[in-house]
Amino acid sequence: MPEFPTESRAPRPPVDLVRREVFETAQTVIVKVGTNVLSRDDDSIDESAFGRLASQMTRVRATGRNVALVSSGAIGAGLEPLGLAQRPTDLPALQAAAAAGQARMMAMYANAFATRDVPVAQLLLTADDFADRRRYLNIRHTLLSLFSYGVVPIVNENDTVSVEEIKFGDNDRLAALLANLVAAPLLVVLSIVDGLYDRDPADPTAEHVRLVERWDDGLFDLVAATKSSRGTGGMGSKLRAIKAAAAVGEPVILADGRSPDVLDRVIAGEEVGTLFLAEGGQVPAWKRWVGYASRPAGIVRVDAGAAEAVRGAGRSLLAAGVTGVEGAFGAGDTVAIVGPDGAEVGRGLANYAAADLTKIAGLRGAEIEATLGSVPYSSVVHRDNLLPTG
Repeated sequence: MPEFPTESRAPRPPVDLVRREVFETAQTVIVKVGTNVLSRDDDSIDESAFGRLASQMTRVRATGRNVALVSSGAIGAGLEPLGLAQRPTDLPALQAAAAAGQARMMAMYANAFATRDVPVAQLLLTADDFADRRRYLNIRHTLLSLFSYGVVPIVNENDTVSVEEIKFGDNDRLAALLANLVAAPLLVVLSIVDGLYDRDPADPTAEHVRLVERWDDGLFDLVAATKSSRGTGGMGSKLRAIKAAAAVGEPVILADGRSPDVLDRVIAGEEVGTLFLAEGGQVPAWKRWVGYASRPAGIVRVDAGAAEAVRGAGRSLLAAGVTGVEGAFGAGDTVAIVGPDGAEVGRGLANYAAADLTKIAGLRGAEIEATLGSVPYSSVVHRDNLLPTG
């Protein structure tokens, strides 16, 4: 049994059976920690936060589960070594801060885990690493190998080379993509708010949303569009990542990472933060990559009937339902399938190149044969290579 800190032996709230089952069925716990959780009010790095996090993750590990950490904070950790009073705004300075901060941050994590006899390893990744199928599988192999050696992987975006990630990216999406790589994951997103509220948490009448059983895009209306001054994400970013994870069968807990026993309470199955239940069963790893990791090379626009067939039933996309083609994609490339309202309803691997698909858009079998001379594929995107995302 894991050893809990003294304060955790005080009387606790009753165990929530749903949360208990969520933890019991998880084989890997992926913890994402935000910059604000690791920072003091003056934006300096709080080294004691690393020890608290390492202690709790060690106890999660003691339950027999694999654990991985996706950590923000590299740029914040690099301010002091560079003599900067605040987070810079120009790209070269951001990259310099990230480079200096990565070394400092990893040293603090390595020391914190070493005192608990747990080895760690660093993985610096970019969005391109997930978009490329071969590199995606290499990440998975590395991750599983580290788990087999009893190592805790500490993952971050490679901000020193990922120009676009520094500007617009965030580690919430990275954490969701990492969860896609392992079987039966539980994603725990640690922020500075105790989950989701039905309005601005600063409002004294705001009510805590403890459980989200089924995703609804109306949840985006509950959060502000503002970002943190220290990090690159915000609550909207977290919800987008949570939606992606839940859609492919991964439960997510969003909770306050400043609590010294938040992960202990997750282990115990207590009602901490907000639990987002997975939508249906686990989606095969191949479809998860197609739907959320690969990068669309083009757009296939479809009519309302085809959109519902893809979104509602996960059926193959036929040429008869195609109304337009955008981009210069080839056969086998990932395409985004977009309905008549402009909303994406799915992603999949195209059986036809854009040039041929443009010719047969809206046509049926005999008409396709008359146009192309043959019907190489009965579908534009087969359901085995398609994931509804709408």
